[in-house]
Amino acid sequence: MFDAVLVANRGEIAIRVMRTLREMGIRSVAVYSEADRDALFVQFADEAHSLGPGPATDTYLNIPKILEVAAASGAQAVHPGYGFLAENAPFARACEEAGITFIGPPPDAIDAMGSKTAARALMDAAGVPIVPGVTEGVADVAEATGIAEEIGYPIAVKAAAGGGGKGFRVALTPDDLESAFEGARRESEKFFADSTVYLERYLPQPRHVEIQVLADGHGTTLWLGERDCSVQRRHQKLVEETPSPIVSDDLRQRMGAASVRAAEAVGYRSAGTLEYLVSGEEFFFLEMNTRIQVEHTVTEMVTGLDLVREQVRIAAGEAVSITQDEVAPRGHAFECRINAEDAERRFLPTPGPITAYREPAGPGVRVDSGVQGGSVISDMYDPMVAKLITWDVDRETARLRMLRALEEYVVDGVTTLIPFHIWLLNQQDFIDGGACHDALEAMSAEDTPLPARDGSPPAAPEAPEAEPMAERALVAEVGGRRFDVRLFIPEKDLAAGGGPAPAKKRERRGGGGHHGSGGGNATGDVLSPMQGTVLSVAVEAGQEVAVGDVICIIEAMKMENEVTAHTAGTISAVSVEAGQSVAADEVIAVIG
Repeated sequence: MFDAVLVANRGEIAIRVMRTLREMGIRSVAVYSEADRDALFVQFADEAHSLGPGPATDTYLNIPKILEVAAASGAQAVHPGYGFLAENAPFARACEEAGITFIGPPPDAIDAMGSKTAARALMDAAGVPIVPGVTEGVADVAEATGIAEEIGYPIAVKAAAGGGGKGFRVALTPDDLESAFEGARRESEKFFADSTVYLERYLPQPRHVEIQVLADGHGTTLWLGERDCSVQRRHQKLVEETPSPIVSDDLRQRMGAASVRAAEAVGYRSAGTLEYLVSGEEFFFLEMNTRIQVEHTVTEMVTGLDLVREQVRIAAGEAVSITQDEVAPRGHAFECRINAEDAERRFLPTPGPITAYREPAGPGVRVDSGVQGGSVISDMYDPMVAKLITWDVDRETARLRMLRALEEYVVDGVTTLIPFHIWLLNQQDFIDGGACHDALEAMSAEDTPLPARDGSPPAAPEAPEAEPMAERALVAEVGGRRFDVRLFIPEKDLAAGGGPAPAKKRERRGGGGHHGSGGGNATGDVLSPMQGTVLSVAVEAGQEVAVGDVICIIEAMKMENEVTAHTAGTISAVSVEAGQSVAADEVIAVIG
C-alpha cells in the first residue's frame, strides 16, 4: 500500500479523498493555486505545496508542476478527483513514466472512452445500445445537414471530446442546425481544445440514469446499482438519487449487465460510471466517465462502500473488497448540489466571500464541503460550495430528511441553490418521481422568482472575514541549502515601525454576489449580470434589437451565459469586445 498520495484537485473532492487516505493511514499531499492559498482543503492536508499564481491552466492543469511536487513530497501515487486532469490520458501516462501510480483507469481506457464518437462505435460492437446517429466527426454544416435529414429532427450536436453538458447544442428544426453546430464547435474548442462534433438523434426529455462500476486487475468487474441524474439545468446536474424512481428491476439488471460488458470491452480498472438515456424500458449509451463521479456519494450511502477506498486499493494492486452477490443496496439516498448560483436569475453564478456558514447534521445526513465561514467562492473555478446528501429507508422519508437538512443549512454572503432545492423537493412532479424538465427549462431561460416560504432557519453566528495579510520576503538556510521564503503575516501582528516594510500587501480576493437585474435597468443601459469574460458580441452600433435578443455571451465559473436585451430599440453604443473581462453591473451596451 502507498505511504503518501498527492491529491491533484481542490475543494470538496480534495477533502473527501483526503479523509479516506487518513483512515487508511496514508499521508495526503495537497497542491494549490495562489487563489486557494487559504482554502480549507489546503489546511486539511498533511502537507501542501503551492503551484503558484495564475488560472487553472498554469496550476491544476500543469502536469510538469504537479509531477514535480509529487516527486519532491515522496508521493507514490496521484488521485485526480474529478474535473481538471481526472480524465486526461496524457497525465495518466506521464505519471506512469515518472514511476508514480495514477489512481484511476489505464490511459488506453481513458482514450477509448474520451472520444464520444469512438466510444459509441466501441459500445455498439460490445452490444451496448446506442442512440441513432453517427460515430465519426462531422466536418461542416453542409455535411451535418445531410446527416440530420437522414437521422431526423430533433438533432443533438455534441462535442466528440466533451462531457458535462459542454459542447452540446440541440437543433429542433433545420433552421436551428447552423447555430447549434457552430455553438457546439466553439464551446468544444474552448473547453477541450478539440472542435470535433458529431450528430445523434435528440431524445426529448429522456431520463438520465447511470450505473456505477468497479473493476480490478484480477479479472473482476461488478456494478453497484444505478443513480438517476435527470434533474438538470443546461445539461448540468442539480439533484441525484438512488435508486431511480423509474427503473424497473428488469431494466436495472439489463443496464447492469451492459455496463459490465462496456467496462470489460475497454479493459477498465478502477471506479467508473456508464451514463445512459432511458425512455420507457429502453436505454441508450450516452458516455462513460472514467473517474469518480460528483454523485458517487449516494451509491456509498446505500451500499456502505467507500468508493475512493476501492480506487486506492485497486491502484495498489489489490482486489475489490466485495463480490457481485454481496452488493445489496438498502434504502434511498439523495444528493443536492449546493452551488453558488442564483436560481431566480437563470442560475447565474454568484462568486464572493461566505460571511456565515453552518452545516446541517443528524441521522442520515452527510455534507461533503470545502468551505467554512470566511472562505471565498472564486470566479476562477466551478461554483460548487458543497454537496448535501441524505439517506433513509425509502424515497419519501429520504426526501423529507433532505428538506429538513436544507432548512438547517446556513450559507450567508453568497446566493446559493438552497432555496431552489427546497422549492424543487416540494414540487408534486418531483414527489411523484418526475424530473421537472419543463420548469427547469423555463427557469434557465428567464428570471423566475421563487415563491416566498414561511419560516426561516435560526440565525448563524457571523463569520469573521479573512484577516488582511502582509507578505514579507526572507532568505532561510536549512541544512546548508538556501531557500527564498515568503511569509504571510496578519497586518495587526506587524510591529509598528519595527523591521523592514512588507514586500507588498496581498489583495483581497472575490466580492459579494450581484443582486442587480438580469440584463439591464430602467434606462437603456445593458449591464453585465456577473463578473466574467466576454466570449462574443452579437450586436453593433446602429443595429435594431428586440426584447430577448442576445447582446453578448459572457463566461463565468466555466459556464456560458447569454446577456439579452431588456428593451427594444437601437444599439447606440457597444462598450465591450470579445476577450475582455467585465465586472458585475458594468455597462455592456446602450439601447437608445
